[in-house]
Amino acid sequence: MNRAEAIRATERYFDEGGFFAELAQRVAIKTESQNPARRAELIVYLEGVMRPYLEQLGFACSVHANPSEKGGPFLLAERIEDAALTTVFSYGHGDVIRGQEEQWRAGFDPWVLKREGERLYGRGSADNKGQHTINLAALAAVLKTRGRLGFNVKLLIETGEETGSPGLKQFCAQNKARLAADVLIASDGPRLQPERPTLFLGTRGALNFDLAVDLRAGGHHSGNWGGLLMNPGIVLAHALASITDAKGAIRVPEWRPDSLTSAVRAALAGLVIEGGADGPQIDAHWGEPGLTPAERVFGWCSFEVLAFVTGNPDKPVNAIPPRASAHCQLRYVVGVDAADIVPALRRHLDRNGFDMVQLAPARDGYFAATRLAPDHPWVKWAAASIDRTTGKKPAILPNLGGSLPNDVFAEVLGLPTVWIPHSYASCSQHAPNEHLLAPVVREALALMAGIFWDLGEAGTPARAA
Repeated sequence: MNRAEAIRATERYFDEGGFFAELAQRVAIKTESQNPARRAELIVYLEGVMRPYLEQLGFACSVHANPSEKGGPFLLAERIEDAALTTVFSYGHGDVIRGQEEQWRAGFDPWVLKREGERLYGRGSADNKGQHTINLAALAAVLKTRGRLGFNVKLLIETGEETGSPGLKQFCAQNKARLAADVLIASDGPRLQPERPTLFLGTRGALNFDLAVDLRAGGHHSGNWGGLLMNPGIVLAHALASITDAKGAIRVPEWRPDSLTSAVRAALAGLVIEGGADGPQIDAHWGEPGLTPAERVFGWCSFEVLAFVTGNPDKPVNAIPPRASAHCQLRYVVGVDAADIVPALRRHLDRNGFDMVQLAPARDGYFAATRLAPDHPWVKWAAASIDRTTGKKPAILPNLGGSLPNDVFAEVLGLPTVWIPHSYASCSQHAPNEHLLAPVVREALALMAGIFWDLGEAGTPARAA
């Protein structure tokens, strides 16, 4: 039995329907963490599905209550073969966003996995049930082929990622010694291009905040008062326009990072962003001038207006509205002081004459920025393993464009973090018709089997002292 046989086993698992059957069972559980009525389903996913599966693979499993009242439970699974061996920490989340059943295509149900051509449709197929199903199946194939792993695994599955991972940081801090490992290897998010294996080493941070202009108690007739009363929608529109130029380049000095180093630029050089056949076309003129698309999304910050309301958009009336509000977001990279994001915007607005604009961080919507050096030994090791399996040099991203609770693993647990995503940018992960691409799944199963086989061989990076 050898590496090639373990890889072939994962390909048979996919070709003969094993992957579809296991993922269908997991998709069917309506683990909507944004829906308080689904709390029982979160427990079923951990206790009824994942725990029995992992115990069959020789893992010792325990389910833990969340230290936050807002969060769902955690499953911790450990397979320790020898304390002297490399220990891998891995992660996944069993929760999904709301099903949005009424918005899916006719004949599709978010809770029933369905294949159409090369697409596997179902809520959680891409985010994140499909991705941790791939990794665990590859792990199982290596275990069956070799008879042992040759390394140790600690796996944490949470059930609150789609609500901001409440309690995750506290849980990991409380269990830091138990969760100690040499490296994080996990999967979430999209590949750079569907056909190109990808590594990302951290995440952009995300901070959401609200802006509002609240001028008076009620609306006033636009004929009688137009030209006499400030319009809060116009005031807020100009305030928003001051944050970037007309092409989206950021004007708040503190939001312009100094971390787009030559090493980061070298890692991003030549990378092409590709969302597949259904992906949008990049607006070449948008964002920070002088940067490539890859540098703009992986090495720079972006400001977004996610919602803007004034008056009654559904039933407009001829009245000057009393209030306008906007829900906004800054995606930021390492090099921006997270604690100064909101204060810096306050200073910027005041300097530009918008002191009447109210500003407050949103209750939800915060992830810290993290980044592992592209030349870290574990990055080089993982890239070589993937190249050996697929014959493709993976794209290496210093950080994902999106956000994950990677700061918990990088900073609280002190781990080098290597993410190997199995989805693609146009998978509709937070929308109707979420799906995985079958060719990507099959290749991902193979390359993860290669990763797990190689972890049990000589040549892994030296363990930290």
